[in-house]
Amino acid sequence: MTALEPHTPAAPDPTHPRVSPLDTAQDQLSSAVRLLGYDEGLHRMLATPRREMHVAVPLRRDDGSIELLAGYRVQHNISRGPGKGGLRYAPGVDIDEVRALAMWMTWKCAVADLPYGGAKGGVAIDPRGYSQAELERVTRRYTSELMPLIGPGQDIMAPDVGTTEQTMSWVMDTYSVNTGFTTPAVVTGKPLAVGGSLGRATATSRGVVHAAEAALAEAGTGLPEVTCAVQGFGKVGSHAARFLADGGARVVAVSDENGGVQAAEGLDMAALQRHVAETGTVVGFAQADPIAGDELLALDVDVLVPAAVENVLDADTATRVKARWVVEGANGPTTSEGDRVLAERGITVVPDILANAGGVVVSYFEWVQANQAYWWTEAEIAEKLAHRMRTAYQAVATRARADGISLRDAALVIGVSRVAEAHQLRGLYP
Repeated sequence: MTALEPHTPAAPDPTHPRVSPLDTAQDQLSSAVRLLGYDEGLHRMLATPRREMHVAVPLRRDDGSIELLAGYRVQHNISRGPGKGGLRYAPGVDIDEVRALAMWMTWKCAVADLPYGGAKGGVAIDPRGYSQAELERVTRRYTSELMPLIGPGQDIMAPDVGTTEQTMSWVMDTYSVNTGFTTPAVVTGKPLAVGGSLGRATATSRGVVHAAEAALAEAGTGLPEVTCAVQGFGKVGSHAARFLADGGARVVAVSDENGGVQAAEGLDMAALQRHVAETGTVVGFAQADPIAGDELLALDVDVLVPAAVENVLDADTATRVKARWVVEGANGPTTSEGDRVLAERGITVVPDILANAGGVVVSYFEWVQANQAYWWTEAEIAEKLAHRMRTAYQAVATRARADGISLRDAALVIGVSRVAEAHQLRGLYP
């Protein structure tokens, strides 16, 4: 990206047309609306973001040059409470992706029965190409542009792809400086030293494992009886793989953006994580064999955990999945066509708005703690997270059995109906 040149998404490849995450999100909503029998007016209200902001983020590089980045924040629905959602730094970020992620956050918060609406933000930037000082300047400028829209009772950010607890510290400090007092509850996923919560960093991964255990239990089995493959070895996938192995599962393959590794007898997760800490990738791990990243999706395992990015399981890749269960650690990893293929093949999909809700559940705990300035123990948080995840899973599974629908449709029906109920009870103003 050259100086003063705003980000524009790459042109689509006509031979492999990209499925927009927003198309997938809208298809999922339409399915829920049909099952619920809502009219077109309510459907349009549920489909349309409440607020959007596009911001220009000028950055002074360390060498003195100026670069202009594009930033976004979408508050999809706030009928149940303030907006809640991550801040993503990635080169492919665009407004439609942020709209989709904000919509999924709306349903996710409702499925977990949290008093939030869905929001999401992003800046089109590859953070690996920038210094810490440059990323701090980007974050502070982006935050200052959003000041009228964010706050502990308006919209609460959290880390996402490309951002960290340090990013959240900068957001909190920028907001606090502008309001004149320290406001820890404006973000979640902060370091403990500035009001973060114990257990937050691994909450999404633990939630994925709770969801997997619940799905396996429904089939009369458990983690010690299954093999697993985890696609994506970042914030979610790396910890999920470790927790699955700690629970007795045999994790036979993992991958990241550079490639993958497999070991039929199960990967030594501690040794693998040391290798990743030293090299930055799973590739080259001496105690395993190499495997192409896309080959991992087709491995003969019991549980597949896509924990990387959107759209990895489409109409083509879904036909090659051999796993009996797909537990979605990422947001939107399965397209609508991919979902249909997996359903036709009898593969159980534990959907993202349920399976990866652990992160926002513990974000809620962090927000509650910050608002009351009283901090819980790690054991208390772990117990509360497990209870929330199991309760949400059982509600979804019960609805799926009662209505004869998939877990995804059941989760969407629960989430969408709760949001619609809040909207209808509040009424229209004026």
